[in-house]
Amino acid sequence: MNGTMSATSPAHADTRRRRDMMFWLAWGVLVLVAVAYVVWSLHVLLDRPSDVSPWWLLGSIAIPVSLIAAITPSIRAFGPVVTQFTLVASSVIAMILSVYLVVVIGMGNDLDGTEHRVLGLSMAAAVVSVLLAGPLRRRITVATETWTEGSPRSSTAALETFGTRMTRSVPMDELLLQLAEALHESMAPAGAELWVGESGVLDRTVSVPDRGKGSTHLTGAALGAVTVGRVSGTTWGGMWVPDVVSGIDAETHDLRIASITHLGKLLGLIVVVRHADDGPFRPADEVALADLARSLGLALHNVGLDSALQKSLNELERRNVELQTSRARIVSAGDESRRLIERNLHDGAQQHLVALALKVRLLEKKFGAENEGLTVALDQLQEDVQTTIDEVRELAHGIYPPLLRDRGLGKALENAASRSPLPITVDATPARFAADIEAAVYFCCLEAMQNAGKYAGDGAHITVTVTTDDEQLVFEVVDDGVGFDSGSVAESHGFVNMRDRVGAHGGDLTVESSVGHGTRIIGELPLPPAVG
Repeated sequence: MNGTMSATSPAHADTRRRRDMMFWLAWGVLVLVAVAYVVWSLHVLLDRPSDVSPWWLLGSIAIPVSLIAAITPSIRAFGPVVTQFTLVASSVIAMILSVYLVVVIGMGNDLDGTEHRVLGLSMAAAVVSVLLAGPLRRRITVATETWTEGSPRSSTAALETFGTRMTRSVPMDELLLQLAEALHESMAPAGAELWVGESGVLDRTVSVPDRGKGSTHLTGAALGAVTVGRVSGTTWGGMWVPDVVSGIDAETHDLRIASITHLGKLLGLIVVVRHADDGPFRPADEVALADLARSLGLALHNVGLDSALQKSLNELERRNVELQTSRARIVSAGDESRRLIERNLHDGAQQHLVALALKVRLLEKKFGAENEGLTVALDQLQEDVQTTIDEVRELAHGIYPPLLRDRGLGKALENAASRSPLPITVDATPARFAADIEAAVYFCCLEAMQNAGKYAGDGAHITVTVTTDDEQLVFEVVDDGVGFDSGSVAESHGFVNMRDRVGAHGGDLTVESSVGHGTRIIGELPLPPAVG
């Protein structure tokens, strides 16, 4: 299983920014209240300061300071940490002052000047002692565990490393292996396993030490019990997931199984095992396993979403290829029909008309001298036949020009330009390409030239350019005519035909135009192999 954690969404970032700002605003109010209470308490207990108003005013500076911190990006993120520390410290100080107020004032004692100094020192000592008690207790606990057990077992080490590695976008299979190794080192000296799957079918994906492959299929009550379970022991495992605990001797080992779920869906299991002489699992270990299973459930859920998204993208890509291939087949079939019609007109109807013109000429030579009226009729018939030949030749040329087939894009475009009502400059590469590519470029340029001839206006000039580079074949048809609103006209029938032709070969068509500034049509096709 491969995958990475999804990036933080913009909505989540905005929510976090607002939360940090609220923490800073809360910090300002907290400091103001704490300073007011401390100053008032010291005034009552020690008669100092004699005037509390300036100090309360000084404490109110915390409000604008918190506003500045809330809107400063480099400082805003520290809001939760600073507020937490301030809350703890101010709570401790307030508690100590409250105790002194109750004891000293409540007992009705009246302190003189010398006792004020002793009372102040004792309050300072009390504050320092309480603030140092927590860190000192943790250090003593770690030292005691090291002395009695050889080395402290950190039940949260696996969770901490897991969170760090998730932020580094480690592939999921590597992440699971590292997680099993961390569990093995921190709380499961006899072994750690991760079972992953869906729909009740779970596979032993990772095990340290390696126990090989394994699989279990949960249905009915077993699936329901495991899905709602949190962290369970050996007896529970033997009842609901016997395949998972198979091979683990309950007499000599102790184990815990944590269900990996997300949104009520079972995604896997975490299995950790200890030897009997390693000592029992502690409540902190079970809490860490539950937290780890929750985080891993979210990670596996995200991987599932990524896999589903990738599958959808692959399907869309496949369908896009099929669509492009289908469009290419349709366009190629149309061009082939054009070539067939052009050949039939050239080799069939046009040749018959030429033969008919020759016969008319022979009749005129044979009988024209004897009958003047017949001569006039035959001359008119010959003109009509020649006109028909010219029209058929023009029709065949418009269907599929022989010049395109025989001499390439440049000559075919120059010939088309010679029939335009507007002056056209053609600059086309002499290279030859596949017939379908040349047809696509030619008919797109022809469509663009005809549109310019109709709508660019009198006096406009048209430039047609066909170039190539190492990657693509590019054509441009530019005119300096009246232009048009490309937003409303660019999807007309002619432009749709051009897009279809270019798109059938994996290319793109761009239409740029505005009223009074002419029109520019650009087509880009992936460079095909040259054929000549």
